[in-house]
Amino acid sequence: MDILTRRRLLSGGIQAVAALTALRSRAAAQRISKMRFGFTSYQWGSDWDVPTTIANCTKAKAFGVELRTQEKYAAGVEVSLSASERREVKKRFADSPVALVGLACSERYDWLEPAKLNEAIESTKGFVKLSQDVGGHGLRVFVNDFHKEVPHEKTIEQVAGALNTVGKYAADYGQLIRLENHGSAGDLVTIRKIMDGVNQSNVRIKLNGDPRDSADFAHGFQLVKNVLDDTLHFHELNRGNFPYQLQADLLIDAGWEGWWLLEASSKVPDRVQALIEQHQIWDGIVAKSLSR
Repeated sequence: MDILTRRRLLSGGIQAVAALTALRSRAAAQRISKMRFGFTSYQWGSDWDVPTTIANCTKAKAFGVELRTQEKYAAGVEVSLSASERREVKKRFADSPVALVGLACSERYDWLEPAKLNEAIESTKGFVKLSQDVGGHGLRVFVNDFHKEVPHEKTIEQVAGALNTVGKYAADYGQLIRLENHGSAGDLVTIRKIMDGVNQSNVRIKLNGDPRDSADFAHGFQLVKNVLDDTLHFHELNRGNFPYQLQADLLIDAGWEGWWLLEASSKVPDRVQALIEQHQIWDGIVAKSLSR
């Protein structure tokens, strides 16, 4: 082999290595996260009024907040608020670094009695309007349960029908209906079946870190990833065994851009400090996902 041939081979090898390195660098650069850390006021924020919630979340850099309504919490964001009071809540958030991403109510659509189902639908409409008035863009609702005297298929059909009704109403107010996977009818497999009967694009699934979905979370995630809401609930990251690292990996892979809202109930001496610590743990999970 002459010198010229050797030089050509060496040059070609160097170019190939450079091309592979550049390809790997581009792949790494493309793996980014637009996920954000936030807070839902159930339960750590139950006795925080709006100014306190904003101040505490600002300190913890939890810049998205979902307020619990229908529970007489200290924040006081209830349907009983007057128009001026609603504007005041909206202004407080607008003037702060914290976004009000929406409200969480406990309305559910599994009722056996038609009158109670209708009451839940009408109540939901009131909370949708409240969310719009205070500057939120979505409302959390529940599925909730199967009942032994009702075939599962009927409950699934009933919940889907109710979601179509409230979803259509919410669309007129620029609001999302966030169906949390909660209750015995709220596992990811069932909730996918419910969504198959929903024809309103603003009805979305809110993940809830439910332990029963842990065993095959990757499968459940694939079932619902195309109908995910832009918020989810998660619980204390240093408790339990839900696969939050896997959830973060899958969400980043899917290009999901939304809020992880901490729903914490443990007894801690300093909730603000605990919120800061949860944020730090969450940062570590995201960093690990990005380093894959």
